[in-house]
Amino acid sequence: MTHYISAQFLDITTIQELIHSDTKLALSESAMNKIVACRTYLDKRLENQSTPIYGINTGFGSLCNVKISNEHLSKLQENLVMSHACGTGDRVPLEIIKLMLLLKVQSLSYGHSGVQLETVQRLIDFYNHDILPVVFEQGSLGASGDLAPLAHLSLPLLGKGSVYYKGEEVAAETVLKEFNWSPIRLMAKEGLALLNGTQFMSAYGVYSLLKAYKLSYFSDLFAAISLEGFDGRIEPFSDLIHLIRPHKGQLKTAKRIQEFVDGSELISQEKKHVQDPYSFRCVPQVHGASKDTLDFVRKTFETEINSVTDNPNIFIEQDVIISGGNFHGQPLALGLDYLAIAVAELGNISERRTFQLVSGLRELPAFLVNNPGLNSGFMIPQYTAASIVSQNKQYATPASVDSIVSSNGQEDHVSMGANAATKALKVIDNVERVLAIELLNASQALVFRAPLKSSEFIETFLEMYRAEVPFVDEDRELHIAIGDTLSFLHYVSVEKEVLFE
Repeated sequence: MTHYISAQFLDITTIQELIHSDTKLALSESAMNKIVACRTYLDKRLENQSTPIYGINTGFGSLCNVKISNEHLSKLQENLVMSHACGTGDRVPLEIIKLMLLLKVQSLSYGHSGVQLETVQRLIDFYNHDILPVVFEQGSLGASGDLAPLAHLSLPLLGKGSVYYKGEEVAAETVLKEFNWSPIRLMAKEGLALLNGTQFMSAYGVYSLLKAYKLSYFSDLFAAISLEGFDGRIEPFSDLIHLIRPHKGQLKTAKRIQEFVDGSELISQEKKHVQDPYSFRCVPQVHGASKDTLDFVRKTFETEINSVTDNPNIFIEQDVIISGGNFHGQPLALGLDYLAIAVAELGNISERRTFQLVSGLRELPAFLVNNPGLNSGFMIPQYTAASIVSQNKQYATPASVDSIVSSNGQEDHVSMGANAATKALKVIDNVERVLAIELLNASQALVFRAPLKSSEFIETFLEMYRAEVPFVDEDRELHIAIGDTLSFLHYVSVEKEVLFE
């Protein structure tokens, strides 16, 4: 199966299908024509123009006023890639590196970047053969683009740097020889086109957003299971309540909870209590606000990944080359910070539900275990969840309000979107762990409600879950149960029509 890169809108549902399949990339005929036309225009322009054009025949950053002679233009671009490969820290996950390749190809395909067709095709070859450049998390200020990470992404084009190939890290030069590929000889402008851009931030954002949508669904499902375990009330999920405050996410959450518990004996039994705590009663309002945030962030990132984000930009029809700032990551930085905050809240309220479940309330045993005292039961998983949500409060401090001067003052305001990107994923991974702990507790609580049953949907889900993580009758190593729960969640798939409705 082949996905053709073209001007057709690339959305996150398509990306989800690509990263979960063996689909290959190819350039459409129109994309190839645009790339070739732009390169031809630039070459002719350089033949007939002696005045400086930023990044094409000048130095970079604060060296923008240094004119470079035509015979050194290729060397200039190669030096740019090598000198900017200054990444450090942890290595970027393979799935995100592959997304970076996809998004860089998409951006270059619009014909405003002046790259050779051969260069774009080699990036596609890397993608199709799972040749993934080694990229590091740290080094980008989020303007002018993701310079250091994209330099590492580009080094293997030159036969330099390292790549992951067939489960090993090897020298890029070795892999090029295996495929009988010659290193790319970069032409004028190409190094800057490869390094300017927001593909590091965008790849992290898309990957995080896809995971966040799945966690949003799990948040609703586990809240419903907790509600059943806590013998909660259904009235706060009534349509009447939400139609008079009709936020889209709130309405969607209330409807989903109603569907999850439909037919439950537990939810329909007479209650001894008049009200539930906020962590149950306000699930539509809290989860719903996070859903609305995901939709906002999705719009931001879908706009970005269908954009040209290098600099300068070439406009053939208007016969102009303009140096601007499309590489600036401010829209992404704000979106990533907002995403981190919204998902962190799903973890915050989840931990509170876990706390209520282990508190010995509503005829549940203390810490959800037989013989409490002899057994500590689920006392400490709640501690673990509490420590994680507290860490998330620190991670959720916005990166986008920060800036620092670089390049001798030429680049005097930056987005810090790369830092926002890496810590947003940390928040999302943390919330997955918190939700796993809630599921562990909620499924345990429901056992103490027997012989009454929950809905058919919830009982079927829990039957699959308990096959992997059985009821805890007496104390055992619960970190194993948490790990097994996480493995179970990774295994569970949710249809895209449900995730993105």
